[in-house]
Amino acid sequence: MKKEHIKYFKPTNWAIQNRTAVYIFTALITLAGAIIFQRIPKEQFPDIVVPTIFVSTIYPGASPEDIENLITKPIEKEIKSISGIKKVTSNSIQDFSLVVVEFNTGIDVDICKQKVSNAIDKAKNRLPSDLRNDPNVQEVNFSEFPIMNINVSGEYPLDQLKRYADDLKDKIETLPEITRVDLIGALEREVQININLYRMQALGITFGDIERAIASQNVNISGGEIRIDDLRRTLRVTGEFQKVEEIQNILIRSTRGNL
Repeated sequence: MKKEHIKYFKPTNWAIQNRTAVYIFTALITLAGAIIFQRIPKEQFPDIVVPTIFVSTIYPGASPEDIENLITKPIEKEIKSISGIKKVTSNSIQDFSLVVVEFNTGIDVDICKQKVSNAIDKAKNRLPSDLRNDPNVQEVNFSEFPIMNINVSGEYPLDQLKRYADDLKDKIETLPEITRVDLIGALEREVQININLYRMQALGITFGDIERAIASQNVNISGGEIRIDDLRRTLRVTGEFQKVEEIQNILIRSTRGNL
């Protein structure tokens, strides 16, 4: 009888014969992978870099057709000559032109912005001469986009809602994960001073006299220090206005000595 020849795959045969060594190698590789995974830096919200540039231009009093012919097309013509551009889109509406330039990935955003700015400089001689402001070149920064919007509303006065929003902003900013909180839409309290022009002229009082009188009394001044035994006490004179009535009671003296 002929002997049957059995073929063996050497690595598999060695692994079967040395099972303990294979188990040890597998455990070591798993442990090393777990340690490396823990040491790899990770971010929950990584900074996303998108090479996209916005070019916005304001031209008051122009129709969408004029915006397209006078502003958008000259800017697009210069921008399309830049190398590395993936796509250029534009939108022309009443009084406003927006050109979006998208570059290929892998190009530094600062270089893209500089290239677009140079193209805008070349296109300025073809833009309207009565353009008040130059086209604004701005990059897309995803880190500036809010991750959460919180609305504060209720049947309360606006100044009280503003205080609630300020308190909420301070508490949110104490969280270690939060970089910045922006308060949008809250009205700042403003006190208007209505002047009787005829009485001002009769008394010889100018707007500068009124401004200096209010500014000089709406201040906090340090009063120095006072020693009490071995302690030093700091004195402070508070003069900031707390009520509207305090502004009404200010005495204003003109350069001629009138009150």
